[in-house]
Amino acid sequence: MSSLLLLPTLLRYVPPVGKIGVLTYDSSHCGEDLLGIDDPGERARIVIGGIEGGKFWHDELKRPPPPIDVASIESGVGARIRSLRDAHPEIVAILFECAAFPMVAPAIRRHAKLPVYDITDLCRLMIASVARLD
Repeated sequence: MSSLLLLPTLLRYVPPVGKIGVLTYDSSHCGEDLLGIDDPGERARIVIGGIEGGKFWHDELKRPPPPIDVASIESGVGARIRSLRDAHPEIVAILFECAAFPMVAPAIRRHAKLPVYDITDLCRLMIASVARLD
């Protein structure tokens, strides 16, 4: 299960001229095949960025990894979102692909003033659909 499953729905939620910023741990490993978007017009509305090279990225490569530093995740994610928005001011929503990012989603929503979606949103949607079957 990946938050990328939300992309087709999010593309319909945002304005047709709006873009979705997909933020991942390492953008070099987030290829076209993972997006599940075949239409070139819709694909053009997706901007991918990663936090590769940052403190959290380096920490996660260590064995064993050190304790999670939430402040470094927030800093790295926030900086990358700012750079994506500088390059693509049409970004109107953010989708976190990395499962570590939901812990900083509230702070990023406050700073970026954009909707932020992640794997927990997809899980809540799935749980809600099953819970209503009783």
